[in-house]
Amino acid sequence: MSETIKQKIERARKAFDEISDYTQEQVDKLIYEAGKIIYKNAAKLAEMAVNETGLGDVNEKILKNEETGAVFWEYLKDKKSVGIINPEPDEDGLIKVAHPVGVIAAITPATNPTITPLGNFMQALKGKNAMIVSPAPRAQKTSYESCMLIREALVANGAPADLLQCLEDVTIQKSQELMAECDLVVATGSMGLTKAAYSSGTPAYGVGPGNTPVILDRGYDKKAAAEMSVESIAGDNGMLCDGDNLLLYPEDEEAETFAAFREAGIAIFEDKADIDKFRTTIFGEDGELRSGLVGKHAYKIADAAGISLPKDATIIGLKLDAIGKADILCKEIMSPVVILKSYDTFENAVAMATQNMVECGGVGHTAGLFTNDMDHILYAAERIPVSRVIVNQPSPNAWGPANNGLAPAVSEGCGTWGNNIISENVNYTHMLNISRVALPLDVEVPTPAEVFADK
Repeated sequence: MSETIKQKIERARKAFDEISDYTQEQVDKLIYEAGKIIYKNAAKLAEMAVNETGLGDVNEKILKNEETGAVFWEYLKDKKSVGIINPEPDEDGLIKVAHPVGVIAAITPATNPTITPLGNFMQALKGKNAMIVSPAPRAQKTSYESCMLIREALVANGAPADLLQCLEDVTIQKSQELMAECDLVVATGSMGLTKAAYSSGTPAYGVGPGNTPVILDRGYDKKAAAEMSVESIAGDNGMLCDGDNLLLYPEDEEAETFAAFREAGIAIFEDKADIDKFRTTIFGEDGELRSGLVGKHAYKIADAAGISLPKDATIIGLKLDAIGKADILCKEIMSPVVILKSYDTFENAVAMATQNMVECGGVGHTAGLFTNDMDHILYAAERIPVSRVIVNQPSPNAWGPANNGLAPAVSEGCGTWGNNIISENVNYTHMLNISRVALPLDVEVPTPAEVFADK
């Protein structure tokens, strides 16, 4: 182990020990202040992130920097996570006691260099854990500055700064050493990163890549669907892992669907020559996603393809005849581009949504529905292999805002479909050890003969 990693681990464990007797109230105060200081510096950090990484949109990042801490705090503030959770036995006769994990390694992406460290730290601290962030090399200045601000807030409230640390001059070796020496890993990023976390020898939560299909059902309000789709696709210039990548619409409602989408700011291309230009521009002749266009504005992508884009268009819509492995455009693009494909029956739409994820990536992550039919909701939920089905909302609501029941998270588990250990949003409960005190129950236990008696 390098001296740098060794020192950071030692400092983290010392800080962890120093707050061992903190009360729930003391812990929650620190969580609140961590969110608040990022909120107060939202604009500065957003500008820094875009300047450093070249990814995303400043205004969108300001919004994320402001909202994340607030939503996390509102969710976490009333949750019991220190000591005895329920002093009275619950209905199963269990008393639960919370214990911290220790030192957590957080591997964070370039796409969200502020909110991923913030969100994971707020959840880790909820259980009285220390955290060391290993940022993406492309975003390490922004992540480092975000962590330094939170450290200031900790010190201002009498807590040790080393409850949160951030690696500098990040290398693969340093990240691997950190993951091996910590008590838990939360890895947010590529499949390769997830595999590295799982092979570190340390318990790990990894998350899989997105490639979200969304189905527009017959009869649903096209204007509302278009507005929510624009929010999903254009969000942070298309870098949201749970944003729409494929939109399936009824073939007999194409005219009104396209009219609503164009009105909302989506430039739809149907000509095969134009679509060919976008295909080779986005993925290149070798079929590899061109990183230089990831997270860029739609007009820059159109310019690179030699195509004129309407001035009021914020999204590029490409109508395809086939999806899945038949067209490379069905892979995750991570830009304000959406693939449009018609369907004849709802069952066919569900089959295509599933096919596209299985063949082109994103299986286990998120799917979206715009529908007024509960039977269709249940039909899709039983068949599409995803951990989250987002109904009549922008699909990035998979992160768990206040207006749905999902736990707020900056890391979204994708289940075994996505090679992850959990199929839910990574939240504070995953950063705790829980002791369960089992008391005897006053119940009558049937004998084996009674259980297996012929009916």
